[in-house]
Amino acid sequence: MKQINKLLITVMIVGLLAVPVMAKTNSSIVQMVPASFSQLAKQAKPGVVNIQTEKIIEGGGRVYKHFFGQPFGGNKDSLEDFFSPFFNQMPQDRKESSLGSGFIISEDGYIVTNNHVIKDADKIKVILHDNTEFDATIIGTDPMTDLALIKIKAKDLMPLKFGKSAETEVGSWVVAIGSPFGLEQTVTAGIVSAKGRIIGSGPYDDFIQTDASINPGNSGGPLLNLDGEVIGINTAIVRSGQGIGFAIPSDLATGVIDQLTQQKTVSRGWMGVAIQDVTEQLAKYYNIKETKGVYVAKVYEENPADKAGIKVGDVIFKINDKKIDSSRDLTLTVARSSVGETVTVNLIRDGKEKMVKVKLGKRPSQDPETIEAVGSYDPFGFRLKQMNSELARRLGYPEDIKGLVVIDMESGSQASKTGVRQGDLLMEVNHHKIVTKEEYQQYLEKTKKGDSVQLLFRRGNSHVFVISFEKP
Repeated sequence: MKQINKLLITVMIVGLLAVPVMAKTNSSIVQMVPASFSQLAKQAKPGVVNIQTEKIIEGGGRVYKHFFGQPFGGNKDSLEDFFSPFFNQMPQDRKESSLGSGFIISEDGYIVTNNHVIKDADKIKVILHDNTEFDATIIGTDPMTDLALIKIKAKDLMPLKFGKSAETEVGSWVVAIGSPFGLEQTVTAGIVSAKGRIIGSGPYDDFIQTDASINPGNSGGPLLNLDGEVIGINTAIVRSGQGIGFAIPSDLATGVIDQLTQQKTVSRGWMGVAIQDVTEQLAKYYNIKETKGVYVAKVYEENPADKAGIKVGDVIFKINDKKIDSSRDLTLTVARSSVGETVTVNLIRDGKEKMVKVKLGKRPSQDPETIEAVGSYDPFGFRLKQMNSELARRLGYPEDIKGLVVIDMESGSQASKTGVRQGDLLMEVNHHKIVTKEEYQQYLEKTKKGDSVQLLFRRGNSHVFVISFEKP
């Protein structure tokens, strides 16, 4: 009897050791690794296409330039590339072949891809999973989100369906399909590493970060959940990162694609304000009980906010009953509103809550700050732009640094004869700290003709120098 009991105990211990190790949550047991991605890949592959283009290279779109540089190697002068939009000094054009990916969204040949994949293309060729080739035409593009819609003359195709990216949780399994380095129909798997990533590529950054392997050539391909639904469009990688990729969330993409399908262009709402997040210091200064909303740093003249009576110093904390906790919240909320729509804006002014009605306009194709930067030179021949966190990061300065960045110098001017370079930071004028262009202009207006003007510049993390002029 004792031998039988020992045998039973031994069997029970072995049985316990054989139980698979699972991760427990509060409500269920979750299998950590799917048994296979093969069925998902088999179902999705007919909806994924390889895109080959012949085009004049101008450096790609916002996201592409920010992360990829050149598609197949080679480096340009990063400062020249960064400042070129301000004064039209574009890199020298050259004709090249380019590779990318896309996916079918309709049986009659509509295909979604990235704008940087087909930008300036002279010819676009689409290759299906069975190696059938078609010439494609561009229906519409949206450089702001790096999305494009193209079409081929075909029928009875096998489209992929969009899922809801908002319902995708961090840690969820995802699959990317595309043509990295021209290797067609490549399948990689990983998880959603983060959501709502801001990577400095444009005003509507809201990326899904994934560790599913993404490389040049994957751009425009789908990021799929385990139901085979597109929850993202693969767009960017970090050149110096290991396995860090970004995808445009489907909830953002579908609205853009619908507009491109219907009107071949994208229109977004626009208030006409420059904004920043409310800090604890600002909240205290403006008598706000809690740190909430966004601070209006500038109101552009003759724009919707100006016409509605919004002023510099106002703190916007709600639009149409939607809480506004950050600059990103306001930008996305207004952008997703219709041009001409009247929105209710709740704000705080002088410590008191106020409600304003704003009839939204159409967002301009070029940022007002950029237009201002391009518009004029100062009396010495400098073209300046106010420093912000994105500029600081790109130029290697601390993100909280203040001042005016040298964008350009007028040929033959006093400025052009100094040792000042693009990217140098103007911090003081005659020992007065300078933060905004308005402060700089006001100070110069107070100085008389022939007065000595000393400009304190900073270059990089440590080099500081002074340039002296007589006011002309």
